[in-house]
Amino acid sequence: MNIDFLLKIGISAGLGLIIGLEREIKRKPVGLKTSLVISIVSCLLTIISIEAAYKFPGSEQVNIQMDPLRLPAQIVSGIGFLGAGVILRRGNDSISGLTTAALIWGAGGIGIAVGAGYYIEALIGVTLLLISVKFVPIFMSMIGPRQLREKEIRVKLKADQKENVSTIIKAIRNLKTGIKHIRIKDLETGEHSILLIVIVDQKREVTDVYREISEIHGVKEIEIESLN
Repeated sequence: MNIDFLLKIGISAGLGLIIGLEREIKRKPVGLKTSLVISIVSCLLTIISIEAAYKFPGSEQVNIQMDPLRLPAQIVSGIGFLGAGVILRRGNDSISGLTTAALIWGAGGIGIAVGAGYYIEALIGVTLLLISVKFVPIFMSMIGPRQLREKEIRVKLKADQKENVSTIIKAIRNLKTGIKHIRIKDLETGEHSILLIVIVDQKREVTDVYREISEIHGVKEIEIESLN
């Protein structure tokens, strides 16, 4: 076991640790251990693939030709399978887990880069990944387009009378909110279920939206959830 091998595995584990900590802090399904495994194994397989290509160059009797990047190419496909497992579709048709899936793919890429000997490039890649995930959204929410300074809130409520449904929706529009999605359902109890995806300013607290909507005349029950 040579020093170069230990150096590559150690650097890959350290960079994978950084990516995993970022997901762990945000309580995402793929965290520290998964990112470490992906980075280390991607690095290991890349080292094996490159060294095996030059260890068996062939002879006069048998001409063996190996592509040093063939195995790393399969790593990318395998990580895509893992990433698909963390992408979830919620009941309101919104998709979550895309960032985590992308970071899984990124951790594999970092491992491949380190395994191939591109240490500085891998370090720069991790730095840019963390900046993109952590700081760019904050920066864009301050100076970016209006859509980037807004967030979506899922509001589920009940109205006791059919006449109140239209009144409630109009009142919610008057609370400086936009409505992206509306679903109304009649219940067997005679009540009416209203499901809304409401768009509000990023700085607006969910508790404030809850209080304002709950005070609207005709609202019997309310359930609220932030989607961002």
